[in-house]
Amino acid sequence: MDKLCHQEERRTTSIAWPLDVDTRLNVLVRLAALAGERTSRVEILAAMVSAADTDPDALIRLLHSYRRLSADALAEQNGRDDLPAIRRSGRRRSSKPA
Repeated sequence: MDKLCHQEERRTTSIAWPLDVDTRLNVLVRLAALAGERTSRVEILAAMVSAADTDPDALIRLLHSYRRLSADALAEQNGRDDLPAIRRSGRRRSSKPA
């Protein structure tokens, strides 16, 4: 049986979101690593989207819940230093100006 996670056809998506949300995604990857699971930001996002409730009312509740979060809602979780470091895959940006 073919698996969705191995589907060859891919789409690259550019996401612009609050820095704390991006940092939270890194925390989720690190939590998976703590549990012994190797994963990536992309795989966690894909898992969340594929598991999302497709009931319109549930989706709206989730959206409204996100919109009501205070600016510092994720700050405490994002500052965790008790989690394993994650090694980013892919090409590294040069820290030296060109």
